[in-house]
Amino acid sequence: MRSSTRKISISRHMFVGLPVIACAFCLAIACEVSAQEPLVPVPAPLPSTVVPSTIVPSTQIPNSIPAAGTIVVPAGNVTQVVPAQNPVAETPMIEKRMTPELLLKLGRLGGASVSPDGTQVAYTVRRYDLAENKGRSSLHILNRADQTDAVAIKDWASIASLDWIETATGNRLFFEGTPQKAEGAEGAESAEDDPTGQAYSLDVAAGAVTKLTEVEDGIANLIVAAGGKRIAFTVDIKLDKKPSEIYKDLPDTEGRIIDSLMYRHWTAWHDYKYSHLHVASITAAGTAGPATDLMEGIRADCPVPPFGGTEQFAWSPDGNELAFTMKNVEDWAESTNSDVYLVDLNQVKNAKVNANAEAKKFKNITENGLGYDNNPVYSPDGKWLAFNSMQRAGFESDRNRIILYERATGVARELTSGLDQNANNINWAPDSGSVVFESERNGTNQLFRINVADSKLTQVSEGRFNWHAVGFLDKGESLLTTQTSMLRPAELHELTLADGSDTKLSGVNDEIYANLELPTIHERFVEATDGKKIHCWVIHPPEFDAAEDKKWPMLTYCQGGPQGQIGQWFSYRWNFHLMAANGYVVLAPNRRGLPGFGREWNDQISGDWGGQAMKDILSTTDELIAEPYIDKDRVGAVGASFGGYTVYWLMGNGGDRFKAMIAHCGVYNLESMYGTTEELFFVNHDLGGPYWASAETQKKYQQFSPHRFAKNWKTPLLVMHNQLDFRVPVTQGMEAFTAAQVQKVPSRFLYFPDEGHWVQKPQNGVLWNRVFYEWLDRFCKGDGEGESKGK
Repeated sequence: MRSSTRKISISRHMFVGLPVIACAFCLAIACEVSAQEPLVPVPAPLPSTVVPSTIVPSTQIPNSIPAAGTIVVPAGNVTQVVPAQNPVAETPMIEKRMTPELLLKLGRLGGASVSPDGTQVAYTVRRYDLAENKGRSSLHILNRADQTDAVAIKDWASIASLDWIETATGNRLFFEGTPQKAEGAEGAESAEDDPTGQAYSLDVAAGAVTKLTEVEDGIANLIVAAGGKRIAFTVDIKLDKKPSEIYKDLPDTEGRIIDSLMYRHWTAWHDYKYSHLHVASITAAGTAGPATDLMEGIRADCPVPPFGGTEQFAWSPDGNELAFTMKNVEDWAESTNSDVYLVDLNQVKNAKVNANAEAKKFKNITENGLGYDNNPVYSPDGKWLAFNSMQRAGFESDRNRIILYERATGVARELTSGLDQNANNINWAPDSGSVVFESERNGTNQLFRINVADSKLTQVSEGRFNWHAVGFLDKGESLLTTQTSMLRPAELHELTLADGSDTKLSGVNDEIYANLELPTIHERFVEATDGKKIHCWVIHPPEFDAAEDKKWPMLTYCQGGPQGQIGQWFSYRWNFHLMAANGYVVLAPNRRGLPGFGREWNDQISGDWGGQAMKDILSTTDELIAEPYIDKDRVGAVGASFGGYTVYWLMGNGGDRFKAMIAHCGVYNLESMYGTTEELFFVNHDLGGPYWASAETQKKYQQFSPHRFAKNWKTPLLVMHNQLDFRVPVTQGMEAFTAAQVQKVPSRFLYFPDEGHWVQKPQNGVLWNRVFYEWLDRFCKGDGEGESKGK
């Protein structure tokens, strides 16, 4: 059984301690899709439809966004432009410090796409409303020449998968979206309550949106072939029967019959459906024709759940072939063996590909690899197919390599051989002579260029930022990128490859940041107990002055993953800017087990969870506590997922260093965790298998499980855990809270019945932050005797 979920692209790490910024830079994790019957082929869409939505024709798009903004209200066949308030203008610009409420008001940059002539950039921004407890997305059009910006589509429930294509009938901006229903219309409940996305195209010149598909229960993950002749997307197909369908006389039973693992995954129970890749041709009318399910009858998913997205399949330059990722194995819970497949659409034509049609089977080009193989990208000249590959089976944090597959010969070779770093997010140069990829480097994400001919490597970005490449501009002379730091969320930048200079293009949050007093970020190296150097980020509050005779409270941040670098990311929960703005000096050590410092450093945590990594955290904590400006009696430790494991471990093994602790969705009991989590390959690799596998393995469980040291607990503890977290089940938090309560350790349990491993809903997010800081302030700023709100 598999869980079938809407897909986005993020790190695959089992215990991720923060919302990794990815895809729409707004994490909507593992949204469960409602059931639907098999659709093979998918019914043809309705006739071409101009959607009654908030569209601004490009002829009416001003050179810059007016103060009041503009939206379009359809009135019969006439489009009328009426004033509307700019969403940023509604924010009262009086805040000088970051707060949980202001954090929620920040616009979140989403996907981007460049116009075929390179003169414009389309991108999405998502904003959240605390009172409504919902988010809305808008589509912006940015002119590169004068950097003017205008909103083309406003306040849809969702907009994603932007693809700007030159077609025979003009340029079209394709996207997947869910429009907001018109207020007062029949059935005008929020479209976000019924997230059935469809494929659309926007004629930017005319300002008209055409609905391409009309698929029951919606589509996801839209990509468009060159020329706009074909589109590919995924649809969740129901292949398994519920007990109520097997036993017709029990129509109301909610029971489940479970015969294998993966009966639930991340935030969703298996829903009897599988995400299948579909292809449809665009008709002369500009809409999609009947769609073909390329995976008919196969009980596997593309993209690979829970977080795969459009990066897991790609069109060949001529639009006749698809490369896609699928994990079609028996022991799904214990394997990382995903593969890259090819399918020739000229061979398929209008027939359906299925597992029993020998002549039409997919071509598996990675069948000899047992680790992750995914994310295929064709070279512009069509000669090569590049994809990512991890060599070691069962190790989800192995070195991510780039493999080049020569299509004419079928010969594959590693392009990144010998590199002691990851190679993520492949972007081909227009001349097909090189690729740009991203890699962790000393607490940042940098961009690198590697030549196909000789594997010569050049770093093309620099600075204390996380860089993300969107695509090439100006025939390969520059890159469209995003730039993120701990202080500020992502904005679009143009990076010139010749000299590394960059130009900021977007200003999603400029008005808010114009008023903020910012913390300062410092880099520090601390000697470990084995003599190696530990890289640390230290964030000081906005008013910090080392020369001032003042002592500050301090937070040690414990990273999740466990293999996930503390880079220059901007989290909407674990936000270092917000922590510092609340008057804390923040220590964020890149302890053993994190990428960006070589494979030896990255791999050392496997089989040693409570060992050197924990010593690294204590070494860095002790060094910063020794600074004269730190109040050693007001030090806290916080973390999520594996960071939550770290907090529980330090509760029993950290001495009296800490005065307050917070663990979000943390691992407490390794044995009970093994029996209730879902993807077992991670713990099998990192702990040597199940706790009964051998005496040596059992010893690791006993040595490194935090629950065995609960008798040492004295530090006040806030436990945060969520009901829909199936990666680290909620009982882990319950066990920890019970241990604290029974021993009369000051403790509190913040529980969300409607969240998974992360906290996604706006009001839940604000509550999370309020309780977080109330707990810390009570013990690290107050006398520890007062009660926080809500007790």
